Amino acid sequence: MSEKFKDKGGASSSDPSRLYRWLTSKLFMSRLASLRYQTKLRAKFERHRLNAGTPHIVEYFHQVDDGYSHLSAQLLSAISKRYDVTVVCHLVSATQDANAPEPQLLSDLARQDAIHIAPHYGLHFPDCKTVPAKALVDQAQSILAKQTAQGFIDCLVEVSTALWNHDQTRLAALAERLGAATLSHTIVRIQQGNAQRVKLGHYSGAMFYYGKEWYWGVDRLYHLENRLAEQGLDHRSDAPALAPRPEIESGPLVDNGSLTLEIYPSLRSPYTAIVFDRALKLARDTGVRLIVRPVLPMVMRGVPATREKGIYIFTDCAREARAAGVAFGPIYDPIGEPVRRCYSLYPWACEQGRGDELLSSFLHCAFAQGINTSKDSGLRQVVERAGLNWNKAREHLGDSAWEAILENNRLTMYAAGLWGVPSFRLLDKNGEPVLALWGQDRLWLFAREIQRLLKAG
Repeated sequence: MSEKFKDKGGASSSDPSRLYRWLTSKLFMSRLASLRYQTKLRAKFERHRLNAGTPHIVEYFHQVDDGYSHLSAQLLSAISKRYDVTVVCHLVSATQDANAPEPQLLSDLARQDAIHIAPHYGLHFPDCKTVPAKALVDQAQSILAKQTAQGFIDCLVEVSTALWNHDQTRLAALAERLGAATLSHTIVRIQQGNAQRVKLGHYSGAMFYYGKEWYWGVDRLYHLENRLAEQGLDHRSDAPALAPRPEIESGPLVDNGSLTLEIYPSLRSPYTAIVFDRALKLARDTGVRLIVRPVLPMVMRGVPATREKGIYIFTDCAREARAAGVAFGPIYDPIGEPVRRCYSLYPWACEQGRGDELLSSFLHCAFAQGINTSKDSGLRQVVERAGLNWNKAREHLGDSAWEAILENNRLTMYAAGLWGVPSFRLLDKNGEPVLALWGQDRLWLFAREIQRLLKAG
């Protein structure tokens, strides 16, 4: 095995012991993915809240230079008015630790992503080329730090819009009208917001928190809205949600293979596990040319994974899977050797015309059926469910051709401005990139873009 594919340490080992793999799979990942566990936690929270006589409190964490926060800001007032909740806002800064291993890439992606999705949520995001300058960020933070609890909500959209429009004159006028905190007071407010975010167990901006669960930006508001509605807190239960979940619609038009959809999956990504088959189906239904470019899991690329991030990912992924009607859990973590062994079979499986089936089978076995793929018996189930011969497959176990393939895929992904999985890229009939975005959340947007391109001819 090449040196660059070995365990590089960090917060999450890419080659755990047999016992550790079993414990994290059964007592951590599978439990977080369980609907029963989530239901019990929610019921317990509500009992404690009622006993304490506390109101329904939604906490929101706003990071002024985060694109997702600008979108969330535009819905904050509507949330506080529509739902019988107390909204508490916190001013935070970008995380500077292992939870944000590629801070500049994340910042750029958030801005570009927000530009693409804003119109589909009825929101606005300026088509800016860069994040606001530090001086503008500092001024926006000082204005918000000066506000009362309600004042923060009332002025947030105005301040955020001026900031993302790079409008120094407008921000100065807002500071004059609304007031601005001193630098020291602003720093204290941000430190308090960051501390509360850490205390509650998260690391990102644009986060909503209610009842022991986190909801990231406009993409996850529908989960929060559904939960609040179930509590009888929706003043307009007959009206559509403020941020409904976009559906993946393949549409009426079918391509002749002129467009190309690239998928960058990973065999240890739970988000890949819940979207991979749907992405393959979208390509089949729309007739676009499909290229699957698997990459190595981030932890096996030396990117650390913290416990806080793990808790959020598996909890969130379980909610997303249930909403999409996709099986998720029980889980048996395939990190490390199981992933490498399956990838060693991938070039051979592609030669048999079953490469996609092998990846799909592995993801389903590991993340939906809790099969231990670190054992030959588990990997055999993966291979045979993919329509491949186990005895033939064993001849290719340990082959190293996959390493160069996956490294080339990673470089291509990074060149497109992407680094996380799953990522998608849509190419036009000339092979030029039209859209490149990260996350299972965005498959619906690729479906719409395919239809737009086909309609345009």
